[in-house]
Amino acid sequence: MKFSNKFISATYKYTTFTEHIPAPLLRKSFNISKPLDTASITISGLGFYKLYINGKDITKGLIAPYISNPDHIVYYDEYDIAPLLKNGENVIGIMLGNGMQNSPGGEIWDFEQALWRSAPKLALTVQVKYEDGEEFEFEADESFRVSESPIWFDDLRCGTFYNATKEQSGWSEPGFDDSNWGYAHYCEKPRGEARICQAEPISVTQRIAPVSIKKGALRDYEPGRRLVYDTPEKPISTSGHIYDFGINTAGVFEFKIHSAEPGRRIEFFTSEILDENGDLMTSTYSDFYPKYYAQRDIYICKGGDEVFVPDFTYHGFRYCLVVGLDDSEATPEALTYLRANSAVEEKGGFSCSDETLNKIQEMTRISDLANFYYFPTDCPHREKNGWTGDASLSSEHVLLNLGVETSYLEWLRNIRKAQREDGSLPGIVPTAGWGYHWGNGPVWDSVLTFLPFYTYKYRGDKQILAENATNILRYVNYISDRRNSDGLVEIGLCDWLHPNRGAGDPKCPLVVTDSITSLAICGMASYIFNELNKTAQRDFAYQIYSELRAAIREKLVDFTKMTLLGDTQTGLAQAIYFSVFEKSETPFAVQRLVKLIEENNGLFDTGMVGGRYIYHVLSDNGYADLAYKMIVGPQFPSYGFWIAKGATSLWESFYPERLDSLNHHVWGDISAWFIKSIAGIRINPECNDISKVDIRPNFIEGLTSAQAWHDSVNGKVSVEWQRNGDEVTIKIDIPKNSHGKLYLPDGWITDSRHFPHDLVNFINLDSQNVITAIKKV
Repeated sequence: MKFSNKFISATYKYTTFTEHIPAPLLRKSFNISKPLDTASITISGLGFYKLYINGKDITKGLIAPYISNPDHIVYYDEYDIAPLLKNGENVIGIMLGNGMQNSPGGEIWDFEQALWRSAPKLALTVQVKYEDGEEFEFEADESFRVSESPIWFDDLRCGTFYNATKEQSGWSEPGFDDSNWGYAHYCEKPRGEARICQAEPISVTQRIAPVSIKKGALRDYEPGRRLVYDTPEKPISTSGHIYDFGINTAGVFEFKIHSAEPGRRIEFFTSEILDENGDLMTSTYSDFYPKYYAQRDIYICKGGDEVFVPDFTYHGFRYCLVVGLDDSEATPEALTYLRANSAVEEKGGFSCSDETLNKIQEMTRISDLANFYYFPTDCPHREKNGWTGDASLSSEHVLLNLGVETSYLEWLRNIRKAQREDGSLPGIVPTAGWGYHWGNGPVWDSVLTFLPFYTYKYRGDKQILAENATNILRYVNYISDRRNSDGLVEIGLCDWLHPNRGAGDPKCPLVVTDSITSLAICGMASYIFNELNKTAQRDFAYQIYSELRAAIREKLVDFTKMTLLGDTQTGLAQAIYFSVFEKSETPFAVQRLVKLIEENNGLFDTGMVGGRYIYHVLSDNGYADLAYKMIVGPQFPSYGFWIAKGATSLWESFYPERLDSLNHHVWGDISAWFIKSIAGIRINPECNDISKVDIRPNFIEGLTSAQAWHDSVNGKVSVEWQRNGDEVTIKIDIPKNSHGKLYLPDGWITDSRHFPHDLVNFINLDSQNVITAIKKV
């Protein structure tokens, strides 16, 4: 494997919203003269590439190689091409997309100002070894031939415009006449570290047929539009056929048409919502883009049987408005949803007797995957940014459900590169410089510590700790320096997305959420350093942790009410969860939290920070039934409220007056609550034994059954309980090389008919267990 740093390009000009430069094609012929032993290609295509060998597309996934800042990391992929080569002429063909190398669609976040911005570029190395031991290799150079592709505009966030009449048949195959093609030129090499991408590729995971097709129109959103350009691509019409796929997720589409006249233009507008008249609305994303660019694709027909799948982009949508089809052509077969995400394994699941909870679990899985394109994003239709706060708050539930540890490792390498010398972090990664002065703060910055901590807790591999330890220490030092005169922290974004107050208008004071999150970061950092035998770093982090806890208790805790400054659900939930209170104080703090909930008509009153912790705190302190009622109730605000509104994915917010993104994962920790607090699966509960599995179920009154599973490092853990009146039967399977205890909720004991010893509320577990629990009279 060789990381070539000889980059070539087809042109110096790059696409803007007002001038479209076609995506380039590049090709190179070479000869194979003897029987092969091995042959490989190592390639970096910036922003994105599609790779063909002798006409065969071998690209690893929909978007390759990765989504990164090339001044930080330059990603390469390696392919074994020996099976595709033959004696005589062979051809490498590459089509390049803009990706992050040129991101006009990222203008809101200053990506158009990126120092690396340029036309797409390419580096590669082909290495061949014959059976007789002879070897040869070559890199990309100015002998590569170049031409324009049928794509005349592409953008990761916006879409792809494709003119099939510009296709050149056989361009990536031997024997093609490229005499009228130009030559590539050398260009500036990127400044980032060269790496093979180890994250899972972006793959199509499901083909979804439409559930309905009807006539409709585009209702484009005008008020508050931030970017205004005179687009050269006004639509041929804003009326057409709306395909409803029944699920709000992410991916691309496959369009098929037969016998269309050459030059006929078909346009596609995707969205997650319709208005009250059944027309396509773009209000949840169009404010971020120039008019008619957001989530729009164009296809110009060549004639005959045609198939179009947009390259170098993806969309978040449930609905697609297709403009330019006759009624007879708007068939279910004409458009198929290609659902896509990082190809991560399923690691856990949950179901129960309550269909509302089952729907919430399904919605969480949909949003987790729709927002996982190499790393967690905040929405698949509007931003596609790696917002760190969302990822941090979701990290535990995602690890319980999905095998994302390799992707987390890769993204953390980018997060470390984005960290500045003073220890500060941006709110989005990758970034071109946006997010250091707004959009960050401890809740968002916690991603650097929370992801390694929870990944190690559930996977037990110290690599993720070792790779990030130096940067975590740098951050602990940074947050120590950012304390105010009271020894507290108040520097970042708040308890975002409060349901009654708006995104940036929290009920819980910023000093509370920032200080407690900083406390949590330092506590986790101390633990991480201890696991790595870094005693000096451990002691330093623990000192800052202790100082923060003392300052919080002195300046923010009101011991007369056993609450915190602001007397909010968020503040209490965070403080209880992260042990701000002493053990003897905690019951009184829990009582205060319950009182606040009761005063709010039994409803939650938090933003996304409090929402991450409140249900765990309630169930761990005897109020699981209250947490359940807060979740399922159809009234605003609750998860049940979303379902009553027709949600198929988790939404960004609960605001009844305004629609934000309808596909966000930040509220998804509810799935961890299902698995940990209803079924009761607790992996490595004290964070000191990856083989330990405790089971702490809650037999919630509204449920008659529940089951969950998690694929731990030692094997599958599963729990299923069935209620029959005051008796519950529990089936527990844990791997033979694991151990743990079953802890029954207060008021429940094991049945002496099955266990002759004294009645207790905990027992040691074997690999397979069937236990009967009875409720105390």
